[in-house]
Amino acid sequence: MQHVKIPQDRIGALIGEGGETMRSIEDRAEVRLDIDSETGQVAVETTGDPVTALKGPDIVKAIGRGFAPEEAMGLLDDEMMLFEIIDIDAASRNKNDLKRHKGRLIGEDGRTRELMEELTGASVVIYGSTLGIIGDPEQVEAVRDAAEMILDGAPHGAVYSFLEERHNEMKHKGMDYHKFPG
Repeated sequence: MQHVKIPQDRIGALIGEGGETMRSIEDRAEVRLDIDSETGQVAVETTGDPVTALKGPDIVKAIGRGFAPEEAMGLLDDEMMLFEIIDIDAASRNKNDLKRHKGRLIGEDGRTRELMEELTGASVVIYGSTLGIIGDPEQVEAVRDAAEMILDGAPHGAVYSFLEERHNEMKHKGMDYHKFPG
């Protein structure tokens, strides 16, 4: 059994209308969720295939970090899918710095966050003091690298160029893979 703590305001998203989301997670991830709505503590217990159940805590964490339940459930669609959290607060000196970092990661009208998603194919959510990523290892790495560049103060233009470059590399690899499957 694993324990995950999620923010109070995300418990409703985890449970869903009439418990629908919770039941869906339990069925698909082969786990049982015991949610304490007072504390945000969630016990995740394996009920079926242990390998499938390994994704259960990550699904709960992803929903807790602001992902829509459908996006979080995407972790079950492919064993290569990962969920990673970047702690923006850890890269910040104080509250103003945290606010500035979040603003830079989101970008004007959400453009930076959107570009991270569009150019990598990963799902990206900025919630509280974290940036969450769901994607395959290469997608997660590209977003992580871009986020670290932004947190280190790189100009947005340089980050966008980096993302374009990674996008083209991933696209090229994908084309090579399809051309030469052996």
